[in-house]
Amino acid sequence: MRILITGAAGKIGRVLRKGLAGRYELMRLTDIARMDPPGPGEECLPADLGDAPALERLCDGIDCVIHLAGISEEPTSWEEVLTANIVGSYHLFDAARRAGVHRVVYASSNHVVGFYRRDRTVGTQEPMRPDGVYALSKCFGEALGRLYADKHGLSVACLRIGAFRARPEDRRQMAIWLSHRDCVQLVRCCIEAPQFHFIVLYGVSGNAGLLWMNEEAGVIGYCPEDSAERVVIDAETVFPPEHPVAAQFHGGPYCTMGLTGDPAKVS
Repeated sequence: MRILITGAAGKIGRVLRKGLAGRYELMRLTDIARMDPPGPGEECLPADLGDAPALERLCDGIDCVIHLAGISEEPTSWEEVLTANIVGSYHLFDAARRAGVHRVVYASSNHVVGFYRRDRTVGTQEPMRPDGVYALSKCFGEALGRLYADKHGLSVACLRIGAFRARPEDRRQMAIWLSHRDCVQLVRCCIEAPQFHFIVLYGVSGNAGLLWMNEEAGVIGYCPEDSAERVVIDAETVFPPEHPVAAQFHGGPYCTMGLTGDPAKVS
């Protein structure tokens, strides 16, 4: 197996680089930010998502791409999201197609369902309800993955990443936390699973009070090892109070950023 990780200098990229080290014949790493020097079996090749020819060169000889690069949070400007997350993701998927890549693992976000209310558990078949322009770009990425699976035969996994932290930092993250160890397992399962066409999964550990249903986790053999309850061992832990509107929705504070409508009308 020869894999490419975009956004390798980011938080998730650094964890995956360490967790997957030595597992594959080649781990090619790319980012516009500075990366640590390559270790055994690694290549570090800086590239910009706006440079389509460079992305095609990066994909040459690669079996699986893990696409993490792009704007990763809200608030951000539409222009930044358009360039990095929408145009850049299109360039990446098309480069993978032209280079004969077999599989793409796309880092989506839990915020694509951010405007569902927390009293509702959401799976992967419900309509998306993005809570901002960052989430909107991830909706595009999932649709792009579906297109390239259906039209061009790429095997595509879209991972709706939860709260990727060393440990949960607030009450909402107790339900949506993704541990470093489980993140590595999830991505490894996506890389190595037998043939699948197109799947959507939530990147989440085995927490109590989960907001999401991972109907297709069995397709790739993902079985979380961690839970928020096991790391928050202090029974007296006091989390900061949530904004009363944020506390109503899956997306939490992202739902309140730039909000001008009446949240009571969001059913």
